[in-house]
Order: sequence, then structure tokens, then C-alpha cells
Amino acid sequence: MENNHQPDTRKEMKFGLTPKFVIGMILIVLAITGSTIIVGAKTYWDSTTNHYNDVAYRTARAAEGYFTKQEILEYTDLVRRYNAGEADPSEIDAVRESNRYKEIWQYVDKLRISMGANDIFMNCCDLEELLSYTPEKAAAHEWNPCLYVMDSYLDPEKQFIMGNKGTAMPDFIPDIKQAIETCAPPTRKIVSNFQFGNILTALYPVVCDNEVVAFISVEIPMLTLESDITAYIVTVLIASGIIMVVLLTAGVIFIIRTMIRPIGVVAAEAGKFVDNNAEISDRLDKIKTRDEIQLLSQSLLRMEIDIKEYIENITKITAEKERISAELNVATQIQADMLPSIFPPFPERKEFDIYATMTPAKEVGGDFYDFFLIDDDHIALVMADVSGKGVPAALFMVIAKTLIKNRAQLGELSPAKILMSTNEQLCEGNEAELFVTVWLAIIEISTGKGLAANAGHEHPVLRRKGEKFELVEYRHSPAVATMEGIRFREHEFELHPGDSLFVYTDGVAEATNSRNELFGTDRMLDALNREPEAQPKDMLKNVKNAVDAFVGEAPQFDDITMLGFNYYGTENNV
Repeated sequence: MENNHQPDTRKEMKFGLTPKFVIGMILIVLAITGSTIIVGAKTYWDSTTNHYNDVAYRTARAAEGYFTKQEILEYTDLVRRYNAGEADPSEIDAVRESNRYKEIWQYVDKLRISMGANDIFMNCCDLEELLSYTPEKAAAHEWNPCLYVMDSYLDPEKQFIMGNKGTAMPDFIPDIKQAIETCAPPTRKIVSNFQFGNILTALYPVVCDNEVVAFISVEIPMLTLESDITAYIVTVLIASGIIMVVLLTAGVIFIIRTMIRPIGVVAAEAGKFVDNNAEISDRLDKIKTRDEIQLLSQSLLRMEIDIKEYIENITKITAEKERISAELNVATQIQADMLPSIFPPFPERKEFDIYATMTPAKEVGGDFYDFFLIDDDHIALVMADVSGKGVPAALFMVIAKTLIKNRAQLGELSPAKILMSTNEQLCEGNEAELFVTVWLAIIEISTGKGLAANAGHEHPVLRRKGEKFELVEYRHSPAVATMEGIRFREHEFELHPGDSLFVYTDGVAEATNSRNELFGTDRMLDALNREPEAQPKDMLKNVKNAVDAFVGEAPQFDDITMLGFNYYGTENNV
């Protein structure tokens, strides 16, 4: 039967394999060319700047050698005192006019000329003034951290003289600070781009007695850098253009003969398979190129055969999936029915109020809660979390819940003994190596006195009347079913009329939002303390609302189970 609703993909084709191959080859060559240019230019830039950097620092060290340490200390001290108003200008003039100062300056100037530098100068740096930089302060010419000792700038009219103040490049602030702190040159190469080209600056610290007393700075123009990089890029582009033409010509001829024509046959046969309602092709098996195209044609042929079988099987698979989904829905309902769900559960008992909820992460979960009367004066509270999720955890949960309740209803009032008995039975044949964390408490209703055992579970939360909810932290016992022979600890506690108890599984504290942040116990306590006098149902609602608001659209990864218990006491102990 002809299908008139299927689009004719052959009419929609605008480009065949040949133009696509040509375009692809051009893009590949351009990508290789661009990468080569970038890597080459970066390598050349690094090697050139390393060279100029070495030259600049060798020049700075040579300039330092023209001074004695005593002269450096005397000159820098005089400049600092002069700018602090503690030295007379005549002292500066006397040094500048001295034969020794002029001799050093001449040596430095000759060194600058021989090394092709724009400037060699020595200055002191006022670190406090340096770190006070602001653009507004610099624009108002109120930021002058450099105190000049000597300057041999190539333009004599722009040279600083001894005692002058000057600005610094704001970008140099971290480098100067680092040099002062380490008594060593900055670790980075300092390259600045001015209107007349790239300049490499060496900031060489002069150290006396483990302290930087001055800087000798050398500015060297990198004259050949830009022209060399431009020439390199042009050469690479020309060579790449020639290579691209040759590769395209040879590649197109070869690809059309060996690949495109056979692929066209495969494409045509695939179209016929679609148009003819999955009719098996008789041409695919005749392609003998002895390469991946032949493998493709044979794979397509096998695929056509498999599709026929798949269409026959898909209906069976869909039906099976629907059956499993239906069974999981039943399992969810069965698990929900096993947990106490009628509230208030003991309407005739006015000594306490209780409420609990469980929200599984999957169709069925491993968390469970329970509460039941052992006798007229004792109530058991259970909060537990089975390792893992899904059906295995739910089955283990059913067994653990049943064992705990059965043992307690035999009249056992010791949580430790109940857990010990449960542990021994769960360890038998536990090949899946599942375990369950349990918080179990038995409360004497008439007095509020109770015993509790914590087998690896979360710390409970207690609120005394008129106070806030707080965590009750104490040492845990191991989780149930981790090993045979465990002796569980239990401790005494007492509830007074007006007290509240809140227990939960780790799905509350470990609820995670889209930023991978945990909800945590602090947020949980905040939620409880927003309405500390709330009834158990409202208590749990407040926590769940806080968790939902925190998690947002992030998926729920673990079961969330909570139980709230308010103790009102009897007339005898009120």
C-alpha cells in the first residue's frame, strides 16, 4: 500500500556529497591553517618575549653594577628625605653635579644605547602610595609612587632628574608589590603596547639587607616582533592556499570514484526500503568495495531484516511494559497501605498527637515509619531507611518493618533487644547485603519516660515546651543487618507535657537543589522553628514546603520520610 503522507527526501536534498566534501575540505584546511598560525604566532611571541626579557634583565643587572651598595643606599635615602621635606634641594643639586653621579649616568646612558633600550632608570617606590591608586587620583596627578634617582631616557627633554616624582603604570602594581615582598624580579613578562609599538619592561629590584631599596627599570622596544609575525602569517596563508587547491583536486576525483557513487547506491536503496513499506533490497548485497562502504551496505541489509522483526516484537514489548507499570502501581499502593495512614490513629488517646508521611523517590521506596501501642501505657515510634531504592529496598523494608513490630508486640520494651533480634533474622540469607538504619523509641505514655536506640540513623529533633527545636546528638550503633551479633545501645529520655519530637530520614537533610547544595539540618531546624508550637501535621508540612522551595525543579534522589510527635501527658503528670 502506497503511503502518500511520507515526504520525498530526495526532492528536499539541496547539496550532494561532492559539494559537501569540497566545503568540508576547505573548512579543514582553513582550520589547520588557522591553528598553525595561532600556534606558530604564539610560539614566536613567547620565544621573542623570552629573548627580550632576558636582555632587559641582563641590562638591568649590568646597570646595577655601576653603583656601589653604599651609593645606592645614600642616593635612595636622600631622595626619600627630599620628598618628605627632610632634605634641602641643595643636597640633591650637590649629588647631581658630583663627578661620580655624572660618571655613573654616562655609563648607564652608554649601556642604554648599546642595548637598544628606550630607557634605563633607577627609582624608589613608595609602597603605601602605590597601593593607594585610583583612576581619579591618577587623573588629578595626585598619584606619584615613584621617586627618581637617575634616568637616561632617549629623549633628554623628557628625562626625570634626581628627586622628581613620577607615576607608574597601574598594570605594574601587582608586579611591583610581588617584587617588594619576594625581593626577586616579577614572575611574568611585562609587555605593554604603546602607540610606537610593543615595549618590554624589566623591573629589577635592588636588594640590600634582604630589603628592596630601589628598582632599576629597563624599557626595550621589540622592534621586529609585529613585522615578523605578519610575514609568518602571510607565508602560511600562501602555502595553505596552494596545498588546498592540490588536495581538493585530487581528493574530489578520488572520493567520487571510491565513495560517493557507492554511497549513492546505498542511499537509493534505503529510500526504496522506506517507500516500499520495508521491502528488503536486492542490490545492497552486490556492493563489493572491500571497505567500510561495503560494511555499511551489509549492515543496512541486516538492519532491514531486523526492522521487520522489530516491528513484530514492539507490540509485545509495549504490552509487557504496560503490565510492569501496572504492577508497580499496585506495589506502590501496597506499600502505602502497610504504613499507618489514618490520622489521628488513636482518637481516644488525648495524651499525645502523632503524624507521619513518606514520599518515595521511585514508585516504591526503602524508607518506612511505624507507630503502634505495645500496651495501654506504651507506644513505639519507628523511623527507618533501607539502603538502596526501588523494589529490592521495598521488599527488605517490608521484612524489617514486620520483624520490628512483631518483636515489640510480644511485650518487649527494650529497643536494643528488639533491634538485636531483628538484626539476627535479617542477616540470615542476606545475599543482597542490604541493611537498614533504624531509630526506635518506646515511650511510657503515663510518665513520658522512654528508651531509644539509634542504629546508624539520623539524629532526632526535640523541642521542650516554650523552647526551640534542637538536634539530640549521641553516639550511634551500627545499622541493622550489617553483621551478626551486634549489641545495640539504648538510652533513656523523658518527655514533659508540651514537648515535641521530630524524626526523619536522610532524604530530608540531603535533599539537593540544582546547584548541588544540600538542604541540611540547619535549614530543617529553621523550618521547624518558624512555627514551634505547630501540631504534628503542620510541623511536617512546614518542613516539606521548605524542602520543596529549596530543591526547586531538581529531581528527588531519595525517599523523604518524617514523623512528628507532640506529648501532652496525662492529668497525673501535668
